[in-house]
Amino acid sequence: MKTSRRHFFQTSALTGLGLAASNSIANAQLPRSDAQADYTIKNGNIRQSIMGWCFAKHFKAIELAKHCKDIGLVAMEGIPISAYPAVLKMGFKISLVSSHSFKKGPCNPEFHDEVVKTLTDRINIAADIGCKNVITFTGMRYDGMDDEKAAQRCIDTWKEVLPLAEKKGITLTFEHLNSRDGSHPMTGHPGYFGDDVDFCFDLVKKMGSENFKLLFDIYHVSIMNGDIIRRIRNNHQYISHYHTAGNPGRAEIDDTQEINYPAIMREILKTGYSGYVAQEFIPTWDDPILALRHAAMTCDV
Repeated sequence: MKTSRRHFFQTSALTGLGLAASNSIANAQLPRSDAQADYTIKNGNIRQSIMGWCFAKHFKAIELAKHCKDIGLVAMEGIPISAYPAVLKMGFKISLVSSHSFKKGPCNPEFHDEVVKTLTDRINIAADIGCKNVITFTGMRYDGMDDEKAAQRCIDTWKEVLPLAEKKGITLTFEHLNSRDGSHPMTGHPGYFGDDVDFCFDLVKKMGSENFKLLFDIYHVSIMNGDIIRRIRNNHQYISHYHTAGNPGRAEIDDTQEINYPAIMREILKTGYSGYVAQEFIPTWDDPILALRHAAMTCDV
């Protein structure tokens, strides 16, 4: 009986591993089944951009831009500032100008001067190139931090540069990030202060300016808070930019992950949003451009 039972569990375990391996292989192939190697954006209702850092190990900015142009994307972000002139010459817009690090934000007084200096510089750059968004972050928690004082410090610091942003017609676009996923340096950011999207919306409301809004990263919100469509419906007036990625893993937005991107894109359109949605997934397919085409197709509602 004991031998038989042991044999049963061993056999079951091996069978389970075999099924898991088969399912894994199947799932790895499924997303490619509806990926079209020649797909180009047809509807264009969503103004699609790309976050360049996700593809940086595969392509330099200009090479990536050529692929994006072929697919029908209209903007780029997360690329070196030195690449802006060439990208603009190709007919692209810069959808978001980078600024200070998410690690060195205004919640920590140590980085106050650096944040103000960097944001001031990037607001001016954005105005010069016709970009409407400059990113900002809260920064990371630190030993002895008082949450209430840290939140006020963020507000006070942002308000130092807000008059310039308002004068130049630039929106400071504040990003919420997840603090749960510590499996990779860019899938999540344990210790990030602005990790609750409702808290982030509250900060936006306290700023009280049309030139300070939230970067609603669908991937990060899915991990930390969920209820994505309802949150968009209730807070769309405080959102200036969107990012995508598949959850879990920050990989392709295909059927191996849990977020229903077509439904979310349709909801974004219902709000009257006319800004950019940037693809910010880390490609895992053998062909990263096919993955980008598939993401463009998924969001082309």
